[in-house]
Amino acid sequence: MEKISKAIGRDLPISTKQSIEICNYIRGKSVKRSKTILQKTIEKNMAIPFRKFNKDMGHKRGNIAAGRYPIKSCSNILKILNSAESNAINKGLNANNLFVKNAIPNRASRPYHSGRKIRRKMKRTHIEIILEER
Repeated sequence: MEKISKAIGRDLPISTKQSIEICNYIRGKSVKRSKTILQKTIEKNMAIPFRKFNKDMGHKRGNIAAGRYPIKSCSNILKILNSAESNAINKGLNANNLFVKNAIPNRASRPYHSGRKIRRKMKRTHIEIILEER
């Protein structure tokens, strides 16, 4: 039996750049630690370090340089992480030994907004999270 489980979120209305930074930060960590990080970020107690997309960004407390509190992106990624964990439990894997093997954000199609301003595109992202039992 395979020791992995995955969950995919399609066309999520969140920023791809923020998703890349969040996924880079939680990749390789345990599921419990990743969920704690995302929950603390939603409560604005812990900032996500931005390594790549950090132009004109202020520094945050702690041992990081540039960082932010991407609440909307974190809450969507937390839902997918919970779904992947539920899939793993349903397959019979041990929830205490799960680690985030892959967290892959991809840019989705970007349809136009309807409204007063013409030709503004929406933010859309696909996210795939793969958990592995160690």
